[in-house]
Amino acid sequence: ALVVMELLYYYALAHQDSFDVRWIKKGTVSDSLIAPLAEKLQDEYPLQVLGGCRVGEISLTKKKNKNDDDSSTHLLAVDTISYSTMDGSTHTITDIDGVVLALGCKGMENVIRSSPELAKLEVFSKAASLKGIDVISSRIWFDRKVETRTPANVFSKFEALRGSGGTFFMLDQLQEDDPSLWGDGTEEEGTTTNEHDEPRGSVVACDFYNAGALLSLSDEDIIQTLTEELLPSAVPKFADAKVVDSWVGKYPGVVSWFSPGSYDKRPPLEGAGSQILPGLKCAGDWVRMGEREHGAKGLCQERAFVSGLEAANALLRDVDMDSSMTTTPAEVLPVRDDEPQFKAGVALNREVMKYVPRFWVR
Repeated sequence: ALVVMELLYYYALAHQDSFDVRWIKKGTVSDSLIAPLAEKLQDEYPLQVLGGCRVGEISLTKKKNKNDDDSSTHLLAVDTISYSTMDGSTHTITDIDGVVLALGCKGMENVIRSSPELAKLEVFSKAASLKGIDVISSRIWFDRKVETRTPANVFSKFEALRGSGGTFFMLDQLQEDDPSLWGDGTEEEGTTTNEHDEPRGSVVACDFYNAGALLSLSDEDIIQTLTEELLPSAVPKFADAKVVDSWVGKYPGVVSWFSPGSYDKRPPLEGAGSQILPGLKCAGDWVRMGEREHGAKGLCQERAFVSGLEAANALLRDVDMDSSMTTTPAEVLPVRDDEPQFKAGVALNREVMKYVPRFWVR
């Protein structure tokens, strides 16, 4: 109940003038944000981005003393990391100063299963035992425009959902006049500009969360459920639109599940701790941030981003203890203060609760 109240506060009650969804205007997050960022980092810094690789075993060793002699301390350090590329070849990274495990629950499970030395540490074996929720993502191209009251919408209480939650976004409204929505990133031979300027139909992105009961359906059945049941029930004009093309992606167990009792198993930002394994930190929306806890709560990209900055800062602090490097910590911006009316409501509730018995608490 406390988790529900905290999320209700963060997503609905606080900062009501801040819309919690931002859809990129053109292209995708991958090609418009991540790829340019990777190129910029590699151009300006001695950095190599190994895209499309899968981490295998992370092996540990006893950490050497600062004078680099043969004696070891009680601390552990990351010795090697093996990884496989898209062509199936396996490689190994050595001479490692630090690691940030920016993994979700499924990625953590796979890495820890392949890393017996990490699995010996309780914080990582506990984290690897947590399960995620199933997600289905789809995109549908229609032959005509369908007007909706808002571009971002939610499915709720439809039997066809089979217990899952659903959303649908009108991409033709959010990314208006973007030819890449219809695969027209460049002009094809034999076509004219006027051909690309012809009116197009709506493009809808539909996602299902906690979608275990829908995963066994075929892609065709999922699209049929959307186009014949869910979308027309939400917006009747969808019944007149025909599907031109569609795509479905299924992702079992990939999204963080903040289930009751899971808090103590979630990985700490500091990993096993500076007194055990100082060179390995954790990042992601599910990590426990301890004294570095931030105002961004629950399942959100803001919390994942902030945890990444804090993990990098923590790693640099521990690396600095063993070297002469000078570093500048990344700045983490706090969530802005609540609005006056919300603060007033909290204060009023606090005063009322002094005299009203909390009958729901035993």
